[in-house]
Amino acid sequence: MEQREREKVRVILAETINDNLYRMIISKPLADKEITKIVVRPVMLKGKMFFQETSYVGTKVFHENFDGEKMQKRILEYMTGKFGQAESECADKKVIILANKKGTVTVRKKNYARRAENDETENVSRKEALKAMRMEHNRTKKYLIQDGEPVDFLIALGVQMPDGRVVKNKYDKFKQINRYLEFIEDILPTLKKEGPIRIIDFGCGKSYLTFALYYYLRIKKQYEVDIIGLDLKKDVIETCDRLKEKLGYKGLVFMQGDIKDFEKEGDVDLVVSLHACDTATDYALAKAVRWNAKVIMAVPCCQHEVNKQITCKEMEDILKYGIIKERISALLTDAYRGKCLELAGYDTQILEFIDMEHTPKNILIRAVKRADESDGKGREELKKTDEFFGIHPTLEKLLFEENV
Repeated sequence: MEQREREKVRVILAETINDNLYRMIISKPLADKEITKIVVRPVMLKGKMFFQETSYVGTKVFHENFDGEKMQKRILEYMTGKFGQAESECADKKVIILANKKGTVTVRKKNYARRAENDETENVSRKEALKAMRMEHNRTKKYLIQDGEPVDFLIALGVQMPDGRVVKNKYDKFKQINRYLEFIEDILPTLKKEGPIRIIDFGCGKSYLTFALYYYLRIKKQYEVDIIGLDLKKDVIETCDRLKEKLGYKGLVFMQGDIKDFEKEGDVDLVVSLHACDTATDYALAKAVRWNAKVIMAVPCCQHEVNKQITCKEMEDILKYGIIKERISALLTDAYRGKCLELAGYDTQILEFIDMEHTPKNILIRAVKRADESDGKGREELKKTDEFFGIHPTLEKLLFEENV
């Protein structure tokens, strides 16, 4: 691109990348098409204005923050041969930069202030809307663990750099951890204030969230905790155990074993089951109910049982499509789990865990023990639903049938 065209882009960016910007979308890749889209938004960090660059690479999303000068330089490079369009929405104007492979730049500008020169109300309302949008965007970034706040287990697991900055390709994991802790914070009033909070984490895997749970409750909130992380894989448990020792996390134990065979003496306050495969989630929920756990939290993983069973004459035309049958079966499985927990004496919610763009495994089941027990009427209604869909889910059998 000729210097004259670069200067044209530079001048427009100087007018655009400031506190009037709401959002810029950079799209239409010309050369390296690994990054399909970039979104730039202003954010306030510790009282200073920065610009967050969100890059979309396949199914992954990456975030970085830059000051205004650095952001302008990056966008200038993007628009000089890498991308064909940058569309900016500002408080006072809309600007579109178009660039082709030959290096020719075209700028289109729509000035809101000029159009509404005699309408001060419209100008004020646009500025107020921009302010509200920015405040809302910034509010969503106030995580329980902040980007830039060094946390020992996150650094050890490679989510953060030693200075607390989140590693670029680990931002989704960082968001998932924070979202999980928000759910934990919600149920804190239901847990006891004195003595150790006893927690079982079924299918803990690499234990990002197990370590997060310990860190939040023990280190940030100063609760006494007794946490057991259980998983089938010996090598995973050994790795988690070494890290626990390195961090000095007392009251956290990792054990190898099968959910079906695990037994725990004494009371259990919280049972967590994250991404336990297929009916393993049902065995975890059933044990939690049998132990009278005060709170149960589950994020189910793959769900095959209902998909194999479902036979519904009234829905044959819909269920003939494999992917539709699979998704209906997965949703039906979790709806059954929620209903079974309600019938077992729990107030139950089914919530979104993580945005669908980050993972399809985005449903969280959260159940809190009630004082009263349910009567048998609901179970009879559930049996009618069984007959309609032609299914008999594992959790229903484990909770309400003998000799299972």
